[in-house]
Amino acid sequence: MSQFPYPIPSREDILGLLRTSGESKDAAAIAAALRVGPDETEGLTRRLNAMERDGQIRMERNGQYKLTHVQDFIEGRVSGHREGYGFLIPDEGGDDLFLSEREMKKVLHGDRVRARVTGTDRRGRPEGSIVEVVERANTRVIGRLLNENGMWLVVPEDKRIGQDILLSGSPGQAKSGQVVSVELVEQPSRYTQPVGRVVEVLGDIDDPGMEIEIAVRKYGVPHEFSDDAQRQAGKLPSQVRIADMKDRVDLRDIALVTIDGEDARDFDDAVYCEPVKIGRTKAFRLLVAIADVSHYVKPGDALDADALERSTSVYFPRRVIPMLPEKLSNGLCSLNPDVDRLTLVCDMVITASGEVKAYQFYPAVMHSAARLTYNEVAAILSNTRGTEAARRQELVPHLQDLNEVFRALLKARQARGAIDFETTETYMVVNAAGKIEQILPRTRNDAHRLIEECMLAANVCAADLLERHKQHTLYRVHATPAKTKLDQLRTFLGQMGLTLGGGDDPSASDYAELMPKIKERPDAVLLQTMLLRSMQQAVYSPENIGHFGLSYEAYAHFTSPIRRYPDLLTHRAIKAVLAGKRYEPRGIDTSSLNTTLSPAARRQAAEDKANGKKRSEGELAVWESLGIHCSANERRADEASRDVEAWLKCYFIRDRLGEEFTGTISGVAPFGIFVQLDNLFIEGMVHVTELGADYFQYDETRHELRGERTGKRYQLTDRVTVQVSRVDLDARKIDLRLLDQPDFRTQLKNEARRAEGEQKDKSGRRRRNGGANAAATAAVAGPADAVNTGNAANGVEGKEGQRGMPWGAGTGSGSGSSIMPANGMGKRSGKRNGSGKAAQAESKPAGSKKATKPAKAARNTRAANAGGGKSNKSSKGKRQQ
Repeated sequence: MSQFPYPIPSREDILGLLRTSGESKDAAAIAAALRVGPDETEGLTRRLNAMERDGQIRMERNGQYKLTHVQDFIEGRVSGHREGYGFLIPDEGGDDLFLSEREMKKVLHGDRVRARVTGTDRRGRPEGSIVEVVERANTRVIGRLLNENGMWLVVPEDKRIGQDILLSGSPGQAKSGQVVSVELVEQPSRYTQPVGRVVEVLGDIDDPGMEIEIAVRKYGVPHEFSDDAQRQAGKLPSQVRIADMKDRVDLRDIALVTIDGEDARDFDDAVYCEPVKIGRTKAFRLLVAIADVSHYVKPGDALDADALERSTSVYFPRRVIPMLPEKLSNGLCSLNPDVDRLTLVCDMVITASGEVKAYQFYPAVMHSAARLTYNEVAAILSNTRGTEAARRQELVPHLQDLNEVFRALLKARQARGAIDFETTETYMVVNAAGKIEQILPRTRNDAHRLIEECMLAANVCAADLLERHKQHTLYRVHATPAKTKLDQLRTFLGQMGLTLGGGDDPSASDYAELMPKIKERPDAVLLQTMLLRSMQQAVYSPENIGHFGLSYEAYAHFTSPIRRYPDLLTHRAIKAVLAGKRYEPRGIDTSSLNTTLSPAARRQAAEDKANGKKRSEGELAVWESLGIHCSANERRADEASRDVEAWLKCYFIRDRLGEEFTGTISGVAPFGIFVQLDNLFIEGMVHVTELGADYFQYDETRHELRGERTGKRYQLTDRVTVQVSRVDLDARKIDLRLLDQPDFRTQLKNEARRAEGEQKDKSGRRRRNGGANAAATAAVAGPADAVNTGNAANGVEGKEGQRGMPWGAGTGSGSGSSIMPANGMGKRSGKRNGSGKAAQAESKPAGSKKATKPAKAARNTRAANAGGGKSNKSSKGKRQQ
């Protein structure tokens, strides 16, 4: 509260004035510019003195004030910690700057500030003082409304915001304990708390779906489409019109089918395969048809603006926050059965050894022959005379052809040395109230892998086409492991009697060669976990550095433009190439994009700066900004999904306080161990103080805690027995207590749980296969650390499963068809075959003819301590990589 009866210009106002004017000013000039009256100068003078004391400004001999030298400041974004302190993450890379609790009182998590280094903290980290708040990140905060001693305040749900929000006025209809959204009317300062007013009452914390409402606001996920986007979507036709089919290849007589999970709602890809000959050699023609979103969503329009802001669909249990309005995502751009749909097709010729000999892209119109599920296709392929096959008798030959091309692509995958990690993927079965009933492991079958390989092949062709034509795009890149992680891995493997080939620059094949050697070892899970954790995270970038995990020279996302913005950009770039033009994003305000870098990206930026690498300029700079934006929003979606899953797991386990479980150590940190509970697939933490009366040393290389006195070791994958001691819903945290040995009752309970889980898994599959009253499900990968790094290593999104790729092609004419030879595609090692000879196969697309028929009628760091990994897209039944 100000001690003066009149308002005083804020520090931000004064700093902004001096910055924009570009010259020094005395107190009188500042007062005049900021409309401070003669009777209000005392307050301004005191503020100027305080700013001079804090090093924000300095007064020259002539009495004029000027900004402190900007080069002495570090600019970046504030990252808060639940314990009250925080860090300044520099924009230019380099070491983070520690901010004490006192400094954090001036700001909120996410604010952009300028700071100066004031020394080092007790741990030797550089410590700073905030000089200026450049940009406030929070205009609204979601939290729990409380009344303390007659004062209303809101406790933020985001624990990175360490200050409660004082309410201005009454809370209106909101009641104590309810979840509300407040609009900040006063930002925090050194001496005052933030002040806000209630603008939205979400309801009680136990209301169905409340955890999702909290997550989307907590992480800033856009969840409402703009009025302009809704109006534009409303004007779109309900079915494909004859005019839309112009200059498209008609594939409506081709038996293209979609293959997805039982609970999928949108279908953005369809496949078809038939045998062909290359000379006298057997080969396959594989068609991958992807919904042509770019036909309806044009650059710069309202739908495009909303899609760019979201960048990806976000998947929660029982709910999806789509990238595009439902009329597109579940309607015009969903390849539903028995209706005409516009597509962009990748038409490939693939040899019996899995090599892509030629490919072409062209716009087409298709009519899905069937909506198939993974389990249905797996059943047909395993028994072509069974019940499922009898129901789809006309499609069985085509599915067998798809299976053959899948086996060929699998051979090629193994030959090039792509990494295959085995991870346990789970899904949640939730009830009508949105709460967990059980968590079950998801069984992947060959139908999943079949679609993955088809999608990967198309993604590689898309990258190759754009690379050959020197068309800018966003590649999906996966860098080689960082040297520090690689050194740690080699040290660990050496202690286990193993070696990783490749020297300082290993390839994916070096990792792949190691996998069979560890598969049969008793410590195989530990070794695989260590291999996973040495990997970096896959990101989007216009600079093609290849895809390490998938062992591809170039790889781009092409197959999911309904739910990923980079795929939409890829479609636009391909269409430009087919038309003999270039595509460059225009009219994008890069200052409005998400510029949050991952820790690995920040380290790389600092390294690039140290090496004198200059930033991209011109058109490439826009693509670079888009890559950072899409990567950041992908991480934001994952964080929101993990937050919801963690809350649901805490809610589920709180009824089991005091129960004992056996489990596996899934993570080790200096402050304790993380344990995944058997059969529940839920993770909690045993604090180091619960490990016994000893001092435990943390060995980062071996990922273990070791007692100095007792020599007791706790290492990744060790088996332990624990008791659930505390559940904190607000912190998404499950605390466990370590027990020496499971008692007899615990052993009986564990056996009963295991048997019950197996029985429910079987009955659950029967219910889902039957399609009646299927429980809502959400895929969860866990434990978090291993899964996150695993997905990073695999670098594949959606149906691309566990892998990634490279390439580029020729010019288009007529219907947009463009035949490209594909010699040497997909191999990281060795030179490309430069012969340029196209495969000896029909250049005409299978069953193609000009579209003239009238259109038929239209009809998804660890989740706090609660466990759960990256949210896999349940509604699509696909894995994120």
